[in-house]
Amino acid sequence: MQKLTNKEEEIMHILWRLKKAFVKEVQAEITEDQPHYNTLSTIVRNLEEKGFVGHNAFGNTHQYYPIITLEAYSKKYMNTAIDNYFNSSYKNMVSFFAKEEKISAAELREILDMIENPKGEK
Repeated sequence: MQKLTNKEEEIMHILWRLKKAFVKEVQAEITEDQPHYNTLSTIVRNLEEKGFVGHNAFGNTHQYYPIITLEAYSKKYMNTAIDNYFNSSYKNMVSFFAKEEKISAAELREILDMIENPKGEK
């Protein structure tokens, strides 16, 4: 699985949210730096070539849908980020967010509860 560009990721998030969409529908969802229709169409076709997107043809028009799930993509690239930026250590990652005050003590307790009771058992 290839790493996507920022614009490709943005488009994939739209497709994950919409489940299926024509290029014009994707374009309508982009609020900042909206690409020209032809540019967007090229990006979507590139996503298809990379194996992230499939399509259904309706005459000359294509409706696109994600093939790779958000969960599969997230898992792959979270693991890569943890390897590259936190020395393959989840502890280092969590402590980084704690130091940056991006995670609270209450959230950490929730995470501990999830670890200690993975099936929600009390």
